Amino acid sequence: MSLFPIDIEDDARRIVWAFSERGLMISTAESCTGGLIVGALTDISGSSAVVDRGFVTYTNEAKMDLLGVNAATLKAYGAVSEQTALQMVQGALFRSRADIAVAVTGIAGPGGGSAEKPVGLVHIAARSRAGTILHREMRYGDIGRNEVRLATLRTAFEMLIEVAGV
Repeated sequence: MSLFPIDIEDDARRIVWAFSERGLMISTAESCTGGLIVGALTDISGSSAVVDRGFVTYTNEAKMDLLGVNAATLKAYGAVSEQTALQMVQGALFRSRADIAVAVTGIAGPGGGSAEKPVGLVHIAARSRAGTILHREMRYGDIGRNEVRLATLRTAFEMLIEVAGV
């Protein structure tokens, strides 16, 4: 029995199978999801052929140290921004053996939001070594911490599938 809802488990299984068939590896860079993306993937048997590594970078210091996010980017745009998500995904891709990476940064709540960056705002980026780059700004709303995090997993999996052309 999986720790995750059946739709997330199904998507994780599809990703593991399809990436394994193509010989592709994944890395993740996670902030608001705290490792749930890589956790859902590694919940699937056979994922060791597909998952290279996961970076959990909850603090700005971790984003800079582990992923190479620029301090000036964090100062100018904040941790929850398109610019930061794109630098996170670049770091996850190029500091791993992965062919494709996904990165998420957002405000899961219940606190921490503002008028400009409300609870439920999440930036998700996916990138391939072949050069495909995707970014989505999601505004899930103040639907609850767990629901924001699960919604983020669903979108991240959609983006991994899209970048891989699976």
